[in-house]
Amino acid sequence: MIDYRKATVPVWTLATGDVQVPALAGDGPMTAERLAELRGVLAALADQPIATLEAHPLPDGLDRGRGIPLDAASPLAQHLSQLITQSARGSSAAATATAAGEGLYRMVVPAKVAAQFAQGVVRPMATKGMAGGIRGPLVNSVTGRIVAGATFQPVGTAAAAGAVGGAGATAGVAVGGSVALTVAAPLVLMAVAVGVSASADHKRQKAVEHITELLEQLHDEKLDDERSELNGCRDAIDKATAVLLDHGRPGVSLGLDSAVHAINTALGAADDRLAKWRSALDKLPDGKAVEIATLTKAFPGVDEDGGTFRAHLELAALAIALKRRVVVLQAVEHAQSDPGNPFENFTRALKSAQRRLDELESGIAGVLQRLSALELARPQGLRPVFTNVEVDRLMRAANRIHRLADGVTADGPTPDVAIEIARDRDGSVVVFPALAA
Repeated sequence: MIDYRKATVPVWTLATGDVQVPALAGDGPMTAERLAELRGVLAALADQPIATLEAHPLPDGLDRGRGIPLDAASPLAQHLSQLITQSARGSSAAATATAAGEGLYRMVVPAKVAAQFAQGVVRPMATKGMAGGIRGPLVNSVTGRIVAGATFQPVGTAAAAGAVGGAGATAGVAVGGSVALTVAAPLVLMAVAVGVSASADHKRQKAVEHITELLEQLHDEKLDDERSELNGCRDAIDKATAVLLDHGRPGVSLGLDSAVHAINTALGAADDRLAKWRSALDKLPDGKAVEIATLTKAFPGVDEDGGTFRAHLELAALAIALKRRVVVLQAVEHAQSDPGNPFENFTRALKSAQRRLDELESGIAGVLQRLSALELARPQGLRPVFTNVEVDRLMRAANRIHRLADGVTADGPTPDVAIEIARDRDGSVVVFPALAA
């Protein structure tokens, strides 16, 4: 989304606690590579999570439908406005970049911190033609093209974006060559929470689209009921998200308890199906080709573009995406119940609650990889020769099965995570799905 052709980009360094680190950035402009190195060093040196925030011009034709909107009175919008206002008083770079009142703000959380909350939600985008490669920070996410590098100007003025407890706090240069970073725990917490929630909802949308297409072919009322019950949870989750992000407390009237029950039931069904799939694969003879008929008994429709097996995969993906949004809500609520250390409580709650989801997602990925590696045998029969139709069916089935692992992302190091926030002149914001930086 960001176009890096702009010559100079102001950048803030934010901390979620009152910490001091060696003065590493200096006052001069930095390259994107230098900024990435700085984030890594600060994350290693500081005992509190560190993030950076960049201010870019608002792109034309921005698709706001992918994000979660928050009005100007929301805590995230207020903390961002406070940071902008106070920074502009002492930094010409910040004042120039924020003078229009609107812009696209990009918060990047280092991999060390991101690993605490983004595993299974944000993965690096693989590059074509380069095994294990990921897209670097200077790629326009709309065109996919590499663009010219920008220079990043540190905002060195003291700025307050809300202290750990939510009250204003100042930060500035301390004696002895160390720097007290801007304390902005609520801003970082809210940006991460909404970005991760938007990312999970984006996955939900894709899963619903795939399931709907599959069920139109299958005409399976039972699976259709599963889909409808899961998708019906969205309203309660959306309302709870809005209430929590306005520092409220969701009540029983929102229906979140019923939604969580439906999601947990679907996750239980996904666990059962995963166990059956693993068992069926374990029963296959090692090193021998497998007939399609044998495979389709355990994985109905695996040799087709649609099929029950693929619908089960999408239902599991839908349940996981919805649960990840609920987990974020629970983590935010837990963090806000103890204003003294919201980010620590947030990451702790996320990490413990999403472990089961990561295991389920990883287990399904393992099944798909094992299936895609199978060798298919030609059907056994009395005839020594097969018709062209039978040969074509075998070839198509083999191709479909071997492509099952195409969408599987191998687990690897968690990348830096970027959350992009569009801010309008009235102070309202739209937070887009978190992505790999």
